[in-house]
Amino acid sequence: MTTTTLIASRADPASVTSQFDSESALRFITCGSVDDGKSTLIGRLLVDSRSVLQDQLAGVQRGGAPDLALLTDGLAAEREQGITIDVAWRYFATARRKFIIGDAPGHEQYTRNMVTAASGADAAVVLVDATKLDVAAADIALLAQTRRHALLAALLRVPSLVFAVNKLDAVPDAASAFARIRAALQAFAQEAGLAVRAIVPISALQGWNVVEPRADWCDYRGPSLLALLEDLPVAAAPVDEPFALPVQWVEKPSAQTEIAQGRRVFWGRVAAGAVAPGQAVTVLPGGQSATVMQVLDHVRQGGSGRAGASVGLVLDRELDISRGDWLLAPGAHPPAREIEATVAWLDDEPLTAQRVYWALHGHRWVKARVTHIAHRLNVDTLAEEEASELAPNAIGHVTLALQEPLAVRPYTASRALGALVLVDTATHRTAAAVLVR
Repeated sequence: MTTTTLIASRADPASVTSQFDSESALRFITCGSVDDGKSTLIGRLLVDSRSVLQDQLAGVQRGGAPDLALLTDGLAAEREQGITIDVAWRYFATARRKFIIGDAPGHEQYTRNMVTAASGADAAVVLVDATKLDVAAADIALLAQTRRHALLAALLRVPSLVFAVNKLDAVPDAASAFARIRAALQAFAQEAGLAVRAIVPISALQGWNVVEPRADWCDYRGPSLLALLEDLPVAAAPVDEPFALPVQWVEKPSAQTEIAQGRRVFWGRVAAGAVAPGQAVTVLPGGQSATVMQVLDHVRQGGSGRAGASVGLVLDRELDISRGDWLLAPGAHPPAREIEATVAWLDDEPLTAQRVYWALHGHRWVKARVTHIAHRLNVDTLAEEEASELAPNAIGHVTLALQEPLAVRPYTASRALGALVLVDTATHRTAAAVLVR
């Protein structure tokens, strides 16, 4: 294997722009190493875009000046320790578009929170602290968490990856430092196979090149970070894939469901494709077949549904279907009992072969045994190393044997059908994010 086979394949951004919508709300996260300025950056975006009320700003004053990081660090433990622990979501809008921001923690022990935030993001802004790097060295060594978070964003198929080089106001020669850090980031991205949208110099504390551009600063003539975010695309719903819907709730017939003609309604969010009356579906794991009689929306109006929409399906016959089952296009998603996958290991206990976990796919739980650990990815060298276990926060390649078959697809083809979560059967802690290969 090559050194990049554990990284999800990424197309050239210019070649996939047509697959995205640049007008919808952009959901992006900030990530990177500890104290790189992620919370401060979000605070600066909120303040300079006039999305913070005066009483909110007055509540984060420290020593006569606002502590911008406190606008997102809302937990008591976060304010006491000065770190981000959980993902904080904030919302703001400009004249051009709306944004949903996730402030992901930088500490290794909270990597699971970063993975959760990135799994549904349209973009990831990876911050790089210029003051932590030896810019005079022949080869600048990037921080481990910078590399890890960039790799995780790529594995999770975040469509747009942006590096923001922060704290350039605190280094003697900002232009030279930025040029050398940019070269190191470009070399890392090329080695790892990452498609990077842009590398932007900023000072979150001073507000330089965050909302308003700073002309010719650091020999950079591109857009400010906010202007760049305003033009990033949003991932389009996978409507061209075969139909798939995980059943979340089964509604029994009642007086309120007369439109369903006395039949049960199977509610869920369409994971892929589209559905309309008259369409044939197959039930997993039962294997029965049926025809869709009605498709109900959230106000129980009949019609059709497409990927991303929450719908209720009424079938032409009564079948034994419960929460966790899947309704699928016939023959399109052959079930598998053994899968090869890339895992981001999130538990505090290391992963060892032959252990059994609960695997969650959609809303369905099955037992899964780790039969083989093939490789561990060295985030520093990007080499695949032989491994008998995966330590906390490691990324590796494993084989899983499932107690019951699942309709999985490669994660590079489907985010919804290619993702699973492993849960420890004893502690019930989330153990791993699983991406089907």
